[in-house]
Amino acid sequence: MDEHDAHKTKPRNPLQRLYAAFESPGRRRALHLTILAILIVTPWISSQYTTVILTNALLYVVLCLGLNIVVGYAGLLDLGYAAFFAVGAYTVGILTQQFGVNFWAAIPFALMAAALAGVIIGGPTLRLRSDYLAIVTLGFGEIVRFTARNLEITGGASGLSHIPEPSLFGWHIDSSIDFYYVFVVLAVLAYIASQRLFDSRLGRAWLYVRHDEDAAEAMGINRVATKLAAYVTGAIFGAIGGIFFSVNLGAISPESFSFQQSVLILLAVVLGGMGKIPGVILGAFIVVLGPELLRDFGTLRLLIFAVLLLLIMLFRPSGIWPEKRS
Repeated sequence: MDEHDAHKTKPRNPLQRLYAAFESPGRRRALHLTILAILIVTPWISSQYTTVILTNALLYVVLCLGLNIVVGYAGLLDLGYAAFFAVGAYTVGILTQQFGVNFWAAIPFALMAAALAGVIIGGPTLRLRSDYLAIVTLGFGEIVRFTARNLEITGGASGLSHIPEPSLFGWHIDSSIDFYYVFVVLAVLAYIASQRLFDSRLGRAWLYVRHDEDAAEAMGINRVATKLAAYVTGAIFGAIGGIFFSVNLGAISPESFSFQQSVLILLAVVLGGMGKIPGVILGAFIVVLGPELLRDFGTLRLLIFAVLLLLIMLFRPSGIWPEKRS
């Protein structure tokens, strides 16, 4: 009997053994240091093109970790996440480019704008469930994009350009390597914040609401307030990505925040494994780097990439690095 139980608990395939290997705190710490060292040296041993692509991947890490709080932790299907990405980018762009506000002073206003947008759209709609919530968030994302396209202060369809680059203690952040390291810091901070939130009391409340809202409410958890906290937290993550995206490019337009962006971010979260931070990070890198690695296939690269994604989801329906189930 004991032998049978030991056989049942033993990982059955290489992926499961890999997951189990990094459950140890010591090994996890060593993995973190190794990845951080690789990120630090990469710009000095690779081309500028590679640095730019990796910067975009790190941006997606921040955005995907934010959406993971909404979808993976709290179980809310959000199809308009790019709206918060746009709110952060446009708020900083308008304040710095049109009103001459210092970039760092504009950041709190952008975060407050995203949080307010999260409350306005989330407050009345988070009582809805499943498909209804998805439709509302999809509509919200499109409303934000069309509003940005039609307002004069946002630059209309042409968007905003000549957004000033930030500086910090005399360090003018303007090169591709500079912004690469900025996004490395943002990704590390987003990872730490996501992990702390997951281990917190609020994180456990999100988990209970995700698995059974009625049972969670019977335990005394305010399900609407709990879901709203997840929605607003995810909005702040999205706004942070948009803030630094705008100054990195120096120009933004409504088409940068289309429904396709929301789908790609959600795809990365689902592909990596909803609720599992390492899986979400892996999914973000796959979504960004995959088409670039297939560039030699020309016009067929997106088709090949789509087929590969389909095969991954067929064989790993819970994601590449799924949440461990008890």
